[in-house]
Amino acid sequence: MSLKHIAHLIVVICLTTSFIPVVTFAKETPTIRSETAILIDGKTGQVLYEKNSSAEMYPASITKIATALMAVKSNEMDEMVTVSENARAAEGTRVYLKEGETVPLDKLVKGMMINSGNDAAIAIAEHLSGDVESFSNELNEFLRQEVGVQNTHFVNPNGLFDKEHLTTAKDMAKITQYAMKNEEFRSLFGMKQMTWSGEDWETTLINHHRLLLDYDFVTGGKNGYVSKSGFTLVTTASKGDQELIAVTMKATDDKIAYQDTLNLLNYGFTAFTPVEFEKGTELGVVNQKKYSLSEDITLYQNDDYPIDLTLSNENQLESVGNSNHSILDSELLTTTSLESNVPEEKSEAKPVAQVKDEETESILSSSTILYLGIGIFLFIIICLIFGRSNTSVKRHRTFP
Repeated sequence: MSLKHIAHLIVVICLTTSFIPVVTFAKETPTIRSETAILIDGKTGQVLYEKNSSAEMYPASITKIATALMAVKSNEMDEMVTVSENARAAEGTRVYLKEGETVPLDKLVKGMMINSGNDAAIAIAEHLSGDVESFSNELNEFLRQEVGVQNTHFVNPNGLFDKEHLTTAKDMAKITQYAMKNEEFRSLFGMKQMTWSGEDWETTLINHHRLLLDYDFVTGGKNGYVSKSGFTLVTTASKGDQELIAVTMKATDDKIAYQDTLNLLNYGFTAFTPVEFEKGTELGVVNQKKYSLSEDITLYQNDDYPIDLTLSNENQLESVGNSNHSILDSELLTTTSLESNVPEEKSEAKPVAQVKDEETESILSSSTILYLGIGIFLFIIICLIFGRSNTSVKRHRTFP
């Protein structure tokens, strides 16, 4: 083979291998500028990222997520609501309700979520509970007893500032996760626009949450702002079988809130490997009760922290791994009563499948072998070229 042919072969190999995909992973923990934030898996509640997520914050209009949930759970969405003077006089963003106007509860909830109508929120509260104070008390009780949040106290249905109107990023994520299990809530949470026809206002309402309009993988969201709360944002997103919930609170401007949210979602979708646990996986025996998984679940791990399941000290389902230990959705755990004298024990449940790990290892191994083979081949070719060149020089050398 001539040197010209060999050189041509090397060029072809280099051009061909330059198009072989290189496996890369966005594993860096995102830099978040909002004062508090959290990212959880929407199905299990597993915490994938958090920053000061238990700090008490003023939520502003993301409060309306809880108000909408109460309305949906009331099973009164078809009922007609008569607007009071108190509702009509609400401050801030509105849907311009008129005193005495009758509006379906369903329409009020949509106007509250899409256009952040504070007047609609008050009308909803008064219809469900008689007055705002009674509604707030019932809402707080529902959130504690049914949803399981302990650090939230609301005094109104719309999030207008009150020093006693408080929650945390972690609680808002849990409230949203609970709400998203309801198909009716899920549908209205993802509405991008609606035609509004009222006695005093006719228009097309456009959802204030910008990411919902611009990104197909964003499935729902609610934004909020009052001067004391800063910019708050709750966002749900989905890719394939993975669902995420991101909460950011007290950003200094809305651009930071949206960028923080995008950074969190990108991190959640790219930095973790899914790990599967089978229904019936046993977690331990406590007080003659066997604890096990009620369904198949998928958790997410990164390479630095292998993931396992166990029972917490309070006998709750807990994921152990990543940089966060997470108490998971209580519905994922089931108990079976046993006969007496069964010894107590708790154990860590090992995953039954790590699909992406195996795929990644296979891809990396194949890539490594391929590039190693190409390197060895090129080294041999170069050696042959130099060997041939030296032979040629020796043959043509002249002596005095």
